[in-house]
Amino acid sequence: QLQLTTSEKNELTRSLEMVQNQLQEKESEIKREISEYKDRLLQAEKEHQDALTEANRKNEVEIEACHEKISSLEHFIRSQKLEIENLKSNKEQLNNSLKEANQALGELLKTKVR
Repeated sequence: QLQLTTSEKNELTRSLEMVQNQLQEKESEIKREISEYKDRLLQAEKEHQDALTEANRKNEVEIEACHEKISSLEHFIRSQKLEIENLKSNKEQLNNSLKEANQALGELLKTKVR
């Protein structure tokens, strides 16, 4: 009976050791998989951050180009307004000169008719 019990105990001990070894192997495998997933997650986060940084940089460059274009257009509009004012002034001067010339011509014609 003692021998049978000892033999069963030894068999159970071996079975327990096998189960413990399997559990340790499974735990190691799960830890390895977790580590791989963490590495992949970190890589994905880095790629995402890099893409975000690049997109922000491109947007800043585009915004700066738009600001420069707006500034250039504002300058162009100011210069066109000045040009319009100059043309209006010149038109007024020419109209005045034309009136004076017509008046002088009228006077000359009156004098010639007499």
